[in-house]
Amino acid sequence: MTVVWVVVGVFVVVAGVAFGVVVRRGRVGEVGGDDSRAGRDARARQHRYEAERHGNQGDTWQRGRESGG
Repeated sequence: MTVVWVVVGVFVVVAGVAFGVVVRRGRVGEVGGDDSRAGRDARARQHRYEAERHGNQGDTWQRGRESGG
């Protein structure tokens, strides 16, 4: 029975430490202003890339339609 309690105790300690690490990492991200600025920059770059890609695909489709028609 003692072995069961030791195993349960170890499990609880490991789970508590893991929870603490996750909570701590989440709070570190909220405090830093650089992270949010970097995230906005990355999203803006991705949006521009997707918009350009979409436009290029549309141009290619139009050229194929005009030449085939």
